[in-house]
Amino acid sequence: MIGEPELDAAWETDHTTRPAEEIAPREREAGAAGARRPWLWALGGAVIASAVWAGGLYAFGDRLSAPELSYRATENLCQDFEARALSRIAGDLHRYRPMNQQNDHPAVRGAICVLQSGETVSNLSVRTQVDLHRRTDPEAEFDVPSLWLAAEIGVGRTEAVQGLGERAVLIVAPGDAALQLRVLDGGAVFTIETYGTGSSPNTPTDTAALQAAMVEDGRALLAALKK
Repeated sequence: MIGEPELDAAWETDHTTRPAEEIAPREREAGAAGARRPWLWALGGAVIASAVWAGGLYAFGDRLSAPELSYRATENLCQDFEARALSRIAGDLHRYRPMNQQNDHPAVRGAICVLQSGETVSNLSVRTQVDLHRRTDPEAEFDVPSLWLAAEIGVGRTEAVQGLGERAVLIVAPGDAALQLRVLDGGAVFTIETYGTGSSPNTPTDTAALQAAMVEDGRALLAALKK
């Protein structure tokens, strides 16, 4: 399992939502009963990826052309990401204290929202991320696979999604354990990930329905942040 990195000091946590230190990390099943909390590792990995990405682009930004940004920065992604379609499947995802974080870097303005379908036992967790690239166009790196995601859930299959942003792909983990929707539109990259615990009888098992809900909620998020 990927270790838990410390959050970059530049990330700001919404104090009205759940503090990061209260969230238990995901543990692999090793004969132990109980629900897993499958999303802190994803949040940590995303923070590291964003920090490395931002630092690298900041160093070379003056040598590259700045991308066009047609989306506004979000002050609270959990408010802008309503997740209505996913909530129809898993129940109200905003009921249990969403966790919101953001980072305002000269190279990348980032925001993350983590939602779950239960307080202590969650059958579905959703992580949404928006990265607004200010200095370089992210298109060249859009197809680069995520090493930390592959290390945790394995290399899955990739499917193109039509009619969403300039380009959109859906990555399905082996056994449909996790889904990742990535959307590229200008200098903006949107990511929506869903994780089922596998330990609850109410865990959504209809992968096609989850995919459709993620695309619907992703389209709604793009519309909400469009300038």
